Amino acid sequence: MNTAYQSLCARLMMAGVPDARFDAVQLYKFVTGRDPRLDNGPTPDEASSLRVLGERRAAREPLQYLLGEWDFMDFTLKVGRGVLCPRADSEVVCEAAIELLKDAEAPVVYDLCAGTGCLGLGIARHLPGAAVTCVEKSADAWPYLTANVAGTGVQAVQDDIFTYYNRLPSGEADLIISNPPYLTAEEMAHLMPETAREPAMALDGGADGLDFYRLLTAHYRDALRPGGWLVLEIGCAQAADVLALGAANGWVNGSCRKDYGSNDRAVLLQKPEKSC
Repeated sequence: MNTAYQSLCARLMMAGVPDARFDAVQLYKFVTGRDPRLDNGPTPDEASSLRVLGERRAAREPLQYLLGEWDFMDFTLKVGRGVLCPRADSEVVCEAAIELLKDAEAPVVYDLCAGTGCLGLGIARHLPGAAVTCVEKSADAWPYLTANVAGTGVQAVQDDIFTYYNRLPSGEADLIISNPPYLTAEEMAHLMPETAREPAMALDGGADGLDFYRLLTAHYRDALRPGGWLVLEIGCAQAADVLALGAANGWVNGSCRKDYGSNDRAVLLQKPEKSC
């Protein structure tokens, strides 16, 4: 019996870690390169490293940060302290954007509040002709973004989206995608322990969670060509509010896509083909 693995599972369960057995397997593989369910046990050095990582995970440090990388769609991203962990729910947002652009020859795309760059990179991988720019303000997230886009042809820009629209050419973009901060003040006060370790800058959407949606719907339409799209990840209770902001700011054909858990996850808004 692999007692080190059993002890790690027990420690994580005692700490209240969700999916403790999954996390224990991932940490064991990370340290040893072997599957604990098929292994007789770690070497002394491996056991020492495993104990250290196990205690950090028991303290509810995100598994993604401990491993230093995480899969998104069909590729792997570098992650760590200071950047939002990529989530499977965001894959639906990226897939919606790819579908909208499938017939475009060389679409121009901006990924705002890019973090790891997962959305922009997902588009670039599935649409090789796309010219993608990822925009991120955070100095802590910046090293992860630049490492992830290196060699991909995707551009990275360090800038603040609250003013970046002033520096964009008018009418040239085909699609703007964003997973902006969208948690409310109430939600920020009651975060899961793991989420509380992620950067507040990437989570805090203001008192009602809508600050960034107000900005994006009000100021980023001009950067799109007629008929271009704004694709936004949302919290599961925000669809009606974000669609209303879109309509109030002159966007048309608003719709919402659900994630694989059947929660509202992506709002799609189109710039009118002709000016009204």
